[in-house]
Order: sequence, then structure tokens, then C-alpha cells
Amino acid sequence: MMRRVFLLAALMLVIGFGTAHAETKVIKVASDCNWPPMEFLSDDKKPMGFTTDLLAAMGKELGVKFEQTNIAWDGIFSSVAAGKFDMVASSVTITEERKKMYLFSDPQYNVVQAVVMPKGKNIKSLADLKGLKVGGQIGTTGIFVMEKANVGAQIKEYEDVGLAMEELKNGRIDAVVCDDNVATYYANVKKGFENSMHVALKTTETEQLAFLFNKDNTELCALVNEGLKRVKASGKYDELVKKWMGE
Repeated sequence: MMRRVFLLAALMLVIGFGTAHAETKVIKVASDCNWPPMEFLSDDKKPMGFTTDLLAAMGKELGVKFEQTNIAWDGIFSSVAAGKFDMVASSVTITEERKKMYLFSDPQYNVVQAVVMPKGKNIKSLADLKGLKVGGQIGTTGIFVMEKANVGAQIKEYEDVGLAMEELKNGRIDAVVCDDNVATYYANVKKGFENSMHVALKTTETEQLAFLFNKDNTELCALVNEGLKRVKASGKYDELVKKWMGE
């Protein structure tokens, strides 16, 4: 009974941030929609993907609306810190450094890092990238992994992973490092990229992706965790994983 009271109170706090929120019952969500199949833009420039569908399912369970807005990755955390958005839903990896500044939900999805290369090009380890030009999206764990590995690769950072993949497709770099589901999407599904590249290597260290909030926003975090729990229990989560990741 106490749990129900707590969740009801959390819900009331979330949808009652201010007059506008009380009227619309909207939770404002920041996403960098350049990370398919997790978050990307449709032909009419609307957010879509696994995370978008997951938020919709959670909103249905909780009786709220998650309003997703596409913003650039390099300003996504500061937009929440400044109060412009209530949360980030953008395949954010839980790291110890980020946990010092922000609050994370329960894990949304797990990934490993993957190296994408042109078909016919293969490696056995990250060390084989020595001397090669390796791209990735700025501020992502793919770049962090390459910097930590320190194998002597020439690391090139791009504003979004799509630009890095374009550079790879056009032969201006030798590889791209990103989340394995994103790598597989570009290699096997993305129109104009399929059949020109492949996933040459996957790392072994698992990363947990989660929703992100300001440190003091514990009520919203609790609500989101409850919504995620309900969607998983209903079987809808597994349906979405199969739909977007083919798993």
C-alpha cells in the first residue's frame, strides 16, 4: 500500500512541475536523433526508433506523455541541467563520471562497442587499428574506448555518427566505432550503406544505456523506472527489442 501511495505522489509531482505541465501532463524529453535504430528522425523529421516506441509504451502505462525533441548531442546534458528539458533519452551510457553529475534510471538496454569497416577489411583486435583513421561521434563511449585503448589509431570525431559513416563509405576513414546495434543497423539496414560495410569487431565490455535526469529529480526517475518495469512485465519491451534490434 505504501508503494502505491509513493508512486501516486511521484506521478502528481511529475505532472505538476508548473501550470503548463499540470495542463498538458507532458514530460519534456531531449534526444539526439542520430543514433538508429535507437533514436532517429523519420522522413517528416519526427523522432522514431526503439526509444521513441519505448517512451510511448511507458507513457501509456503511466498516463503521461513523453514529448521527445531532437537536439544536438553536445548540448544535451546542459539542456537538462538548465531546466529546458526534464530528462534525456538518447542512448546514454551509465558511467561513473556521469553519475557524479546526473541521476540515471534503471538500464534501458545493453550494448557493446563495435568496429565498422568496409567489406573485405577485417581485424582481430583494436590493436589492429594502429595507424588507421577511426571515426566516431564526439563525446560518445566509442571515442572513449579508442582513447583508452591507445593503439596508435588516428581518431576523428564527428558531430553525429551518420557523418562518420558517410566518411567511411566514401573511403576517407578506415573504420567507425559505435554501439553494436547502431553498427549493425548501418551495415545491414540503412539505405545507401547496406552491403558496403560490415561489423568487423565487437568489444567484450557491456555498457548499460539509461535515461538521465538532474540529481534532484528523484520523483521523475522513480516514475520512469516504474513505467519501464511495467512495460517489461507486459511483454511489450521484448516486442520492441525484436522489432528494432531483430533479437
